[in-house]
Amino acid sequence: MDQVEDVPITGDMIRLGQLLKFAGVAESGADAGAMITAGDVHVRGEVETRRGRQLHRGDVVEVVTPVGTTTLTVR
Repeated sequence: MDQVEDVPITGDMIRLGQLLKFAGVAESGADAGAMITAGDVHVRGEVETRRGRQLHRGDVVEVVTPVGTTTLTVR
């Protein structure tokens, strides 16, 4: 099942690993890192392999899992 979620942030940016944990897509930093390393995370339509990638408002992150795709929009 595909999901779409807006994720509000309080600062100017958030790092990719932090976003995945904050949004509840990853249970831990290790889980976030594994998803990213596996190539299951896309930022603005491109595979992203850097856990520390800085994201800003308006960035769209897609996480592909066996049960569907979760799309996160940074707000």
